[in-house]
Amino acid sequence: MGKLIVIEGTDSSGKETQTKRLYEKLKEEGFNVKKITFPNYESPACAPVKMYLAGEFGENALEVNPYPASTMYAIDRYASFKKEWEDFYNQGGIIITDRYTQSNMIHQASKITDPAEKKKFMEWLVDLEFEKMRIPKPDMVLFINMPFELAQELMKNRENKITGEKKKDIHEKNSEYMKKSYENACDMAAEQGWKEICCAEEGKLRTIEEISEDIFHAVKENLEDR
Repeated sequence: MGKLIVIEGTDSSGKETQTKRLYEKLKEEGFNVKKITFPNYESPACAPVKMYLAGEFGENALEVNPYPASTMYAIDRYASFKKEWEDFYNQGGIIITDRYTQSNMIHQASKITDPAEKKKFMEWLVDLEFEKMRIPKPDMVLFINMPFELAQELMKNRENKITGEKKKDIHEKNSEYMKKSYENACDMAAEQGWKEICCAEEGKLRTIEEISEDIFHAVKENLEDR
């Protein structure tokens, strides 16, 4: 059995950049590693996710039912596992992924304010993805903590990943939703025992390289404990 390392964080936290850097550094060290990303916008299984993000099920992200929304993302992950990396993982390979089930925990659970309802949702989600769909559980989750205000600044000129245009999806254009997701992510990181990687010190952004080094050393230590 392989290892599954998840890079998480809210939008504009640098997940894509840091996942790529981690992959390259592990490759250089001789590890048998594969990099994947969610959502997998190239896959037909991702079509409902694209519809959701385009606002076809509701323009206000906070009002779209988190259960079907989570199921759409889960199906995308299941398809990716079965078609792209199941054999590699089962043969001992290391998977580095930009987002995973934890993104549903961050973004979809943020829509639920009642603690009992949120707990019920989390139990349902874990059962759906790991027990019913039987996709692998992560061995390590790293949470890139980009403070909300700094993330909002970075997002201003970012292009939409689906369209390549400046138009924002229903998550990105809803600052109330993004703030709730960030606060929920910080809570989840503490509750779930994720490894937190801080992006800022005293209100100032750390360099990409400094953050990258922290991630690499944390992951290498985890892999050497195998």
